[in-house]
Amino acid sequence: MLRLAVNIDHIATVREARGGLEPDPVHAAVLAEMAGAAGIVCHLREDRRHVNDRDVRVLRDTVSTKLDLEMAATNEIIAIALDVVPDLATIVPEKREELTTEGGLDVAGNPSYYTDVTAILQGKGIGVSYFVEPDKRQIDAVVATGADVVELHTGTYANARTRSEAEGELARLRMAADYAAEAGLIVTAGHGLDLRNLRPIAEIDVIEEVSIGHALISRALFVGMERAVREYLEVVRTARIPMS
Repeated sequence: MLRLAVNIDHIATVREARGGLEPDPVHAAVLAEMAGAAGIVCHLREDRRHVNDRDVRVLRDTVSTKLDLEMAATNEIIAIALDVVPDLATIVPEKREELTTEGGLDVAGNPSYYTDVTAILQGKGIGVSYFVEPDKRQIDAVVATGADVVELHTGTYANARTRSEAEGELARLRMAADYAAEAGLIVTAGHGLDLRNLRPIAEIDVIEEVSIGHALISRALFVGMERAVREYLEVVRTARIPMS
């Protein structure tokens, strides 16, 4: 069954706009789990622009499903991951000037380094995922690192301006998902997904989990966290039910 993981970074973004204590991303995580989310995702950036160290540690003590820590593979953040021990560490690219993650990580550009990162994290019992473009070369590199999971970047699909562009990206994602699954990786997907574009991704049967943050949190501003999660779960749960 396809799972939904909820990224709570932008609850922290709202908090940091005033520099106070509210809203608390840990509270959001609890509500998301209560509504049926199968995991919680947070990104501890080097500049701590939203989620901070306290959030990650309290989330580790609170999350009862799965805690996925998105992170750059830097010495500082790796050390924090080894101390906190999330269920999964998703290695992502990170630029200080970007508003959000802009694309997949170039694992193929430095495979030996990422192989070492994978071994270090797995040595502490942490599952390892790499966030990459739906590209065979990158998937081969992820396999070579010994990682457990590959998360396919869906941002180009989500930002497509025409139906033709969207269909082309969707075909690329299907190909990459099948290729990664055949190589033995657990396949997940995320970035830019919302209630309008999620279903075609959810219909790719080898994808085991989708990660959704910004759009779901935006929806929660109007209808509440639990209802927003349930709306996304309805798409996730029905996407693979054959039409009668």
